[in-house]
Amino acid sequence: MSDDGVNVGRRRFLTAATSVVGAAGAVGVAVPFVASWNPSAKAKAAGAPVKYNISKLEPGQMVTVEWRGKPVYVVRRTQETLDNLAKVAPLLRDPESTESNQPPYVNPENRAIKPQTLVLVGLCTHLGCAPMFRPEVGAADLGGSEWLGGFFCPCHGSKYDMAGRVFKGVPAPTNLDVPPYSYESDEVIVIGVDQEGAA
Repeated sequence: MSDDGVNVGRRRFLTAATSVVGAAGAVGVAVPFVASWNPSAKAKAAGAPVKYNISKLEPGQMVTVEWRGKPVYVVRRTQETLDNLAKVAPLLRDPESTESNQPPYVNPENRAIKPQTLVLVGLCTHLGCAPMFRPEVGAADLGGSEWLGGFFCPCHGSKYDMAGRVFKGVPAPTNLDVPPYSYESDEVIVIGVDQEGAA
């Protein structure tokens, strides 16, 4: 009978040990399986849409969001900034954005769906450097009284206004690109998804 007691104890131990190892194995299989449901870094880089809550932006502020491995500038423009767009137009190479890479549903002058929110690919159209956000009006190093805010590329000196439109006489040939984007709500934009019902 004492042999039976030892065998029962041994069986219980082996059953418990096997259960623990089996549970650990199940978790080990389940974690990678569940993780595989998330889009990979490669899929995100290939163009998965990116959402951004624009309510976080203060007037006059810019943030950079990454989409397809590129910087995308999101700017909340003030009414003064919007009023200045017409004033700077005579200094621009393509003020009506006829030669620009942009969706057909953005306004060609302010280059946005809603005027207050500007969305641009942050790569200079000359050689792909990242232009700096220079919103200050009258910057002496950028033209003084003619500078009403915008973007300056430090690589070769290209300048863009606060709609991403390129100035005359600089190396960049075209305005900054506007990526496809849409509004999921009044506060959330989706970069990489075209606006529904766009003409």
